[in-house]
Amino acid sequence: MIISSPLSVPISKNKNFTLNLNKYRNAHYQILNSAKVNYKAVMYDQIMRLPEMEQIHISYILYPKTKALCDISNICSIHRKFFEDALTELGKIPDDNYKHIIGSSESFSNVDKDNPRVDICISTIKD
Repeated sequence: MIISSPLSVPISKNKNFTLNLNKYRNAHYQILNSAKVNYKAVMYDQIMRLPEMEQIHISYILYPKTKALCDISNICSIHRKFFEDALTELGKIPDDNYKHIIGSSESFSNVDKDNPRVDICISTIKD
């Protein structure tokens, strides 16, 4: 299962929050809460199409807008936090602990100036 996550989410009518650890660590808690709530709203339709799952592995694949060098973990870590919390809050997994998310990985794919994103690939684990 593959779903796409934007590189930023709206936090007000005229302002977006870039999903990046550097922005996250310096933001006010109210901005962070707004970003997390809006991320879940943006991802809601895609997440609701997923089945309920017990154990999964998740891969985060970065498609940046430009060739500028970036730290994959700075970007994917916030996507991971927000996405895994949303999976739990929307009832797709029981919890986001290691019993249910048994692993994750982050990687770079290629530049996509027309559709920058993080693709999230979910693999279910059979018992």
